[in-house]
Amino acid sequence: MTLYPIEAGNFKLDGGAMFGVVPKTLWQRTNPADENNRIEMATRSLLIADGNRLILVDTGLGDKQDEKFFSHYDRWGTHTLDRSLAKAGFHRDEITDVFFTHLHFDHSGGAIVKTNKGQLVPAFKNARFWVHESHWQWAIHPNMREKASFLPENLLPIEASGQLHFIRGEGPVISDSGFPFSILVVDGHTEKQMLPLLEYKGKKIFYAADLVPTIGHLPVPYIMGYDTRPLLSLTEKSAFLEQAVQEAAFLFLEHDPYHEMISLKHTEKGIRMAENFTFDELF
Repeated sequence: MTLYPIEAGNFKLDGGAMFGVVPKTLWQRTNPADENNRIEMATRSLLIADGNRLILVDTGLGDKQDEKFFSHYDRWGTHTLDRSLAKAGFHRDEITDVFFTHLHFDHSGGAIVKTNKGQLVPAFKNARFWVHESHWQWAIHPNMREKASFLPENLLPIEASGQLHFIRGEGPVISDSGFPFSILVVDGHTEKQMLPLLEYKGKKIFYAADLVPTIGHLPVPYIMGYDTRPLLSLTEKSAFLEQAVQEAAFLFLEHDPYHEMISLKHTEKGIRMAENFTFDELF
């Protein structure tokens, strides 16, 4: 098995939404805001080459939306999904499996592209698209709170393509999913978010997704305003971080532009970052 971090593009989100009830004077120490109160965000996917399978975990925002949509998210930098795949030596047509941690637009948008004729089709024509079955139902019948994050143009073309496949299991850990990693299932951010837990070259890697999107979210009470069950997020995050410390696991941060892989340590204030690494520095 070989792993490749895939930078799918950077964007910005409202800092208040990203930190919920945490005062700006606290969260801006780690995540400084621009003049519109937005903080810098990454969409960092993970590519897993395992035998004859090429598995992509999450797909970023994509580029099919109109200018009005992207004006809210102020994309920045030069990273794109295709460019990052090419840097790793691959093409999107080689992807055999797309694994969604969940289906919010910044994780699933890159799965669908718009053709010159305006048709919405899978970006990965040879891939199976995997999502937790309960989360799929949650996403296509969204609650009012999450409706703006579950975009029909990202979801319905996957179903129509016949390439949609489901992962089942209540968790908290699914160890027999058929993937070369176990899956931690968490429900605080959204219903049945799935986090890959990997072992690679003698080290453990926990894909943190939206349970710990940036280093600014390491303090357990620093919960996103987007979370549908914030009190559950507290419990899940606390257990996740403690497990990572106990197992000396590295967190793979999906949304932090400046922290790709981090180690953790206990401090007087709780679990915090010990060291910051690039993937290449570790492996």
